[in-house]
Formats: sequence, structure tokens, C-alpha cells
Amino acid sequence: MIWLRSSIILLTFLSVITGIAYPLLVTGISGFLFPHQAKGSLIEQNGKLVGSELIGQNFTKPIYFHGRPSMTTEKPYNTLSSGGSNLAMTNPELKNKIDQNIIRVSLFNHPQKYPIPVDLIMASGSGLDPHISPEAAEFQASRVAVARNISPEVIHKLIEQHIQHPLLEYMGRPIVNVLELNLALDNLDPQGK
Repeated sequence: MIWLRSSIILLTFLSVITGIAYPLLVTGISGFLFPHQAKGSLIEQNGKLVGSELIGQNFTKPIYFHGRPSMTTEKPYNTLSSGGSNLAMTNPELKNKIDQNIIRVSLFNHPQKYPIPVDLIMASGSGLDPHISPEAAEFQASRVAVARNISPEVIHKLIEQHIQHPLLEYMGRPIVNVLELNLALDNLDPQGK
């Protein structure tokens, strides 16, 4: 019976330490040291919550840059059903979705002689990725410039200003946050609202 009592005491002690004390300590430290990130990296504009730096949004108007397609169910960028489609490369449904994305991107953007960047036609593993490559942003630049009646040079400069480089070059590729880029566009040109 001593071993049962010792086991219960040890279970209670470890449950309090790992289930209550440690999570509270880590949450408190992260909230103190990284308050913006701990609250979900939320973005506000004019006192209104417009999104998060970490979750993509479904931009469909020609005056905005478009992000990666989302494969989440029910609606795009649904955080409750985050994840990839799990469709195999040999699945005809995946090929149909990719073909639809190619047609959508081709029709929406002005005819281009350049190949479509893969991140404009393929979803990310989570289906929520808020970033595109600088090449994907440049691919859409002429459409946005025409739709907003802004010089293409201004759009290219804005893209350059919003490229986020990895801390170390070998740790990733440069990316552009679509929401932040579109908010900068709205601040540049109030017509886009």
C-alpha cells in the first residue's frame, strides 16, 4: 500500500508542476517579454482589428494582392479546420483544384509572359499561410497598379519595403505578408477602401 500512496503523491505533484505551474509560468513570461506575439500578433488599423500577422485572409478584389489559396473546409482560411487537403499527387481532385487555381490566377492577372509562381496556385500545409514570395507579389504588381491607377514603380517599391528576410540566409526564403502589404496599399491610396 505504501507504493500506491507514493504513486498518488508523485502523480499529484507532477500534475501540479507540469499541468498548472509550468504553463502559467511560461504564459506569464511570454506575455511579459513578447506581448504582441502572445496575444496572437493581431493587427489593428484606426482602432479596429483587421487580422493577424499569422493567418492569411481571402483577398479577392483586383485592388489587393492575393495570398496563397486555402484548402481549409467550409470557407478559406478557416482556423478551425487548419490543415492541408491530404490529397495525393495522383488524386484527380487535387489536379482539378490546381487547374482551377491556374485559371483563376491567369484570368485575374493581366496576361503575363512569366510562369505563375507556385505559391499562388498551391496551398500551404496549414492552409492558413499569410505569406507569399516576393516573386508572387511582383507577379500581381501590374494588376494592382492598374486597378488602383498607381504607377508600377510605386507598387514595386512598396513590395520591396515589405519583404521580410530570414534571420540567417540558409534558414529560409524572403517572404511578404499579404495583409501588411494590402494595408500599406490602403494607407497609400485611400481609394482602395
